Amino acid sequence: MTHRNPWFFHPVFVFVFSILALASSLALYIYWYVSVSSGLQTLVRRYQLNPRDFLEAKTWMVIMVLSLLVAAILAGTLIIFIYSQKMVRLNRLQDEFINNFTHELKTPVTSLKLYLETFKRHELPRAAQLKYLVYMLQDADRLTEHINNILNLAKLEAKTYRAEFVAVELIQTVQHFVQENRHLFGNSDIRIHNSAGQSFRYPINQPLWNMLLMNLLANSVKYNDSPHPHLDIRFQPENKKLRISFEDNGIGIDPGETKKIFRKFYQGKHALMHTVRGTGLGLYLVQQIARLHKGKVTAANRLNDCGAAFTLTLPLPPQENE
Repeated sequence: MTHRNPWFFHPVFVFVFSILALASSLALYIYWYVSVSSGLQTLVRRYQLNPRDFLEAKTWMVIMVLSLLVAAILAGTLIIFIYSQKMVRLNRLQDEFINNFTHELKTPVTSLKLYLETFKRHELPRAAQLKYLVYMLQDADRLTEHINNILNLAKLEAKTYRAEFVAVELIQTVQHFVQENRHLFGNSDIRIHNSAGQSFRYPINQPLWNMLLMNLLANSVKYNDSPHPHLDIRFQPENKKLRISFEDNGIGIDPGETKKIFRKFYQGKHALMHTVRGTGLGLYLVQQIARLHKGKVTAANRLNDCGAAFTLTLPLPPQENE
C-alpha cells in the first residue's frame, strides 16, 4: 500500500500559498509605508519642519523598486515550480518506460526460452524446426531493435553520433528498404506514390534513415487492427520542400496528442486503449533523426479515412527547385 502525503504538502498548494503570502506581505508593507509617510507629513505641517529632513526618500520610487524585486522573486519561484513539475512528469514517464521496456525485453526472451526448451525435449520434423527458427529470429530482431534504440538514443542525446551523409535518390532508397524488410510487416500492403514523377536526391545517413523508416513503418503495422493493413508513402514537392507522408489505416491519433507523441517515453491514449505496448522511444527517435537531416516530422489523422498520417518535411536542394 502506497503512502500519500497530506494535501498541504502538494507542490501546487505550496506554490499558491507562497505566492499569496508574498503578495500579502507586499500589500501590508505598502500600506504601512504609506501610513508612516502620511504621519510624517502631518508632523511636518504641524511643527513647520523642513520636509527634506524627513521625506527625502521618494515614497513611490521605493515602492516601485520593491515591486520589481518582488516580481523577480515571483518569476523565480514560478520557474522553479514549472521545472519541478516537469521533473515529476519526467520521473513518472521514466517509471512507465522502465515497466514497458522490461516487458518488451522479457516477452521475446521468454518466447526464445520456450522454443529452445521445445527443441531440447522433442524431436521435431524439419518443417516444424524451420517454423520455430523463424519465430526465434523474429524475437531476436525485436531484442536487437530495442537495444539499438537505447544505444542510438544515448548517442544522439550526447551529440556523439558521428553521422556521415551521402546524397542518394530517396524514392529508390525507400523502395529498396521496403523490399528488403517486407517480411517484418506481415501482410501489410505498402505502396509508394510519386505523383510529380520527379527524382529527389538528398544527403542522408543510411543507418539513421533506415531507423526512421523502420519506426514509421512498424508503427503503421503495430497500431493497426485492420485485417488488411495498408500504408501509402507519398512524395510531394511543395514550396521548395519535399513532403514524404506515411498514411495508414490504423487506429489513428488522439487529436490532442499530435505533438505529445514525439516526446521521449510518451505513449498515446489510443495505443494504451488498444493494449499496444511500446517503449515510447520510436517517434522520439524519428523526430531526432529528422532534425539531423534538417527536417521535421508532423502527425495528424487522415481527413477522409481512418488512420494516421506522419509527414516528413525536408528542404529540397537548389537544383531540385529549378
